[in-house]
Amino acid sequence: MLPSRYWPFAACLLLAVGSGVALLYTPLAGWGLAVFGALSLVGLWDLLQKKQALRRNFPLTAHFRYGLESIGPEIRQYFIESDTDERPFSRQQRAIVYQRAKDVLDKRPFGTQRDVYGDDYEWINHSMRPARIESHDFRIAVGEGRAQAYEASVFNISAMSFGALSANAIRALNAGAKRGGFYHDTGEGSISRYHREHGGDLVWEIGSGYFGCRDPEGNFDEARFRENAVDPQVKMIELKLSQGAKPGQGGILPAAKVSAEIAEARGVPQGVECHSPAAHGAFSTPIGLLEFIERLRTLSGGKPTGFKLAMGHPWEWFAIAKAMRETGITPDFIVVDGGEGGTGAAPLEFTDHVGAPMREALMLVHNTLVGLDLRSRVRVAAAGKVVTAFDIARTLALGADWCNAARGFMFALGCIQSQSCHTDRCPTGIATQDRHRQAALDPVDKATRVHNFHRNTLVALKELLAAAGLTHPSQLGPEHIVRRVSSTEVRSLATLHRFVAQGRLLEGVPTGHPVFEVFWDKARPDSFAPPSEAAAMLATKLR
Repeated sequence: MLPSRYWPFAACLLLAVGSGVALLYTPLAGWGLAVFGALSLVGLWDLLQKKQALRRNFPLTAHFRYGLESIGPEIRQYFIESDTDERPFSRQQRAIVYQRAKDVLDKRPFGTQRDVYGDDYEWINHSMRPARIESHDFRIAVGEGRAQAYEASVFNISAMSFGALSANAIRALNAGAKRGGFYHDTGEGSISRYHREHGGDLVWEIGSGYFGCRDPEGNFDEARFRENAVDPQVKMIELKLSQGAKPGQGGILPAAKVSAEIAEARGVPQGVECHSPAAHGAFSTPIGLLEFIERLRTLSGGKPTGFKLAMGHPWEWFAIAKAMRETGITPDFIVVDGGEGGTGAAPLEFTDHVGAPMREALMLVHNTLVGLDLRSRVRVAAAGKVVTAFDIARTLALGADWCNAARGFMFALGCIQSQSCHTDRCPTGIATQDRHRQAALDPVDKATRVHNFHRNTLVALKELLAAAGLTHPSQLGPEHIVRRVSSTEVRSLATLHRFVAQGRLLEGVPTGHPVFEVFWDKARPDSFAPPSEAAAMLATKLR
């Protein structure tokens, strides 16, 4: 007896034969012959091929399994997940961005959908004396005392390179930034012609590939750096040490993707494989890093210069902090990129398990600078799943001065979270170099949406601050945000987390902070090397 798994294939064969016979009597049977004949050929090929056992055992029906698997994320996203399931962004988070970008009603009726008695529920305490705030255009001074200090918005576009994003997406983001008076981080792919079309403020990110400022061998080139850095559109310089999506990993852009436009922006040969090393070649020690920061600041004519990092080994960050005290050189700003991931495609292990989450990383940077009495000299920004005004408020309360967002602004462009960014088949024309796909993205309309999203989010932040009795985001502190830690206990972030007193690290290691107790004294400003204990543990495995 024929096994049941072959029945669909057998049925198609019989129907194809039947359609062939019926064709003798009516031409309409040709349609049946074409359809069932084609299915029969597919089933026959499934039986004859040897690469996939599933297709040989289940001719024809295996394709339904593959089809359903391919649209599994969409099925879960649109039909199974609740409005508050954050995987990676909830329907509710996406909806608020879409509504604010389109400048339509963003209010919610009938109460919250969140479980206010569930663990990790958070809120901001309001005041009985709400404040009055005239403007939502909140600014943070960066590089005060420098020749070209900058007033940054508290909400900006995080690093996304041309090449990862389409030309029309870059146009729309920069035009929106121009209209809203906030900055657009170039990503390590450097400044493309599309970044320059609308004149929006740029933060030029420089990665280990030194794109836009490299010689033919890939080394840092002072002359090329100065040429781009002195452009009035470039407001700040950001040296990328690592990013949340794939910290500690370099990248390769295949030769086929190095188009004339990408080659022009990055300063690399067209049609040649383009490497971005995992580590920088211009320095190898914490002191060397700070000296390079100072060099970039000088070459740019005194523009605010800093670095971005995803937090990894704490002793390496402590080494940089100690080098600041020893050399007297401080970056004007530090951007903390959370390990929540981001727009960069990465292996699953990197996406899920490499890099500290944004909150813990931000607090470590903030606490260290406060403990060294350097916090007033260094601004701190943070990025990691920031899309709402409350996200901004909570992040600032933990120690940041401003926030950056990448995926939030992608939603404003129309991203539907299809998670196909790395395939060059983005359905909305955002994360692709396919000219036909990106032609569907209207940069004029999307620039308006980018501007609207930024403006409406900051209006919401203004209302949150006013309700809390505050007049500026810089007044937010951990005492303003409360988190539920169990069904019967809530704690403010001020009591939930440990904060270092100003200047405390100058007196010695603060007690009650395990990371400082274990690693602070062992960090060296002249080396990123691990402490001796780590080397000793490694040695026990090699005996």
